[in-house]
Amino acid sequence: MIKLTIPTSLKDITLRDYKKFLDVEKENKDDRFLNAKLIHIFCKVSLEKVMLLELSDAEDIVKTISDMFNEKPALVKKFKIGKTEYGFHPELDSLTLGEYIDLDTFIGDWDNMEKAMNVLYRPILVTVKERYSIDEYNVDNFANALDMPMDAVMSSIFFLWNLGLELSTVMTNYLDSQETELLTQHLSSQKNGVGTEQFLHSLKATLDDFKISLN
Repeated sequence: MIKLTIPTSLKDITLRDYKKFLDVEKENKDDRFLNAKLIHIFCKVSLEKVMLLELSDAEDIVKTISDMFNEKPALVKKFKIGKTEYGFHPELDSLTLGEYIDLDTFIGDWDNMEKAMNVLYRPILVTVKERYSIDEYNVDNFANALDMPMDAVMSSIFFLWNLGLELSTVMTNYLDSQETELLTQHLSSQKNGVGTEQFLHSLKATLDDFKISLN
């Protein structure tokens, strides 16, 4: 008898393992091989043992895991990686320009999804009842996000999808703020100031199209 642990929800699967499967999927189109790798990666069992499973059992496992990825989980606000508790950004309308650019750049790119999640989820510093504060954004901390659960990843993507137009409007207003005028003045004063206005116009268009990048 082969013993293996079958994930029962997306929280049992890490972003790291999901990316491993996506890498395999890119290079292989054989459904039988992909099903075997799915069990191998998500159930953390060797391929040799996967091949010893009864066909009906293997099919049931594949269906169980595949069905989980068809769910649309509610936003996961908190989770733990080791002893560190992470929280979803409690004030998206206060994102810095740099945070927003990183989020918009990576949210639709599974090769770099951990970089988007690094913007959205950070270590919790203080918790008071239902409210909490999170650590400052550190662009170099993205590797930690590889070990976050997939229910948090998927739920945050769906949350942003639904937020879409509202967040786009918020960020467009942010670009119209006085801070942006100061940024424009600073960039225009640089030696490579030629083309700065075009750059900012393109950036504003990118933020206006935020909801498209979530499709």
